[in-house]
Amino acid sequence: MTEPNSMNPPEWPFLVYGAFVFLLLTLILTLSYFLGQRHNQRATGHPYESGILETGSARLRFSAQFYLMAMMFVIFDIEVVFIVLWALAFNELGWTGYIAISIFIGLLIAVLIYEWSIGALDFGPDGKKLLKAYRKLNTQKQGA
Repeated sequence: MTEPNSMNPPEWPFLVYGAFVFLLLTLILTLSYFLGQRHNQRATGHPYESGILETGSARLRFSAQFYLMAMMFVIFDIEVVFIVLWALAFNELGWTGYIAISIFIGLLIAVLIYEWSIGALDFGPDGKKLLKAYRKLNTQKQGA
């Protein structure tokens, strides 16, 4: 009998794991079939409505600013992952890592200031205009 070496790991753990997953999946599907609810209402077969009648189209238009904000969220979210990973390896990276992350965070702040200055973060009504209109409406009510 040959001994398993580091180049060829034993295959039996993978087979046991695969059998366990298959048995668990079979058990879950069988139990859900026998224990699950059975109802047949008017809108049960409609997609995405879970038995509730449709009230309109699911095709909604979103403004371009919504997608811009979503892209910025994803970009800054990924950058947070980089910063957290740097924090985890702080001791190993030393001063070189500290200087690198400082430059990285400085660039993030510069990009955020730039996006703010060009109005990329403004996708709602202007707060100052709303406040001015509200004050004007209040003065008209008080004067009348």
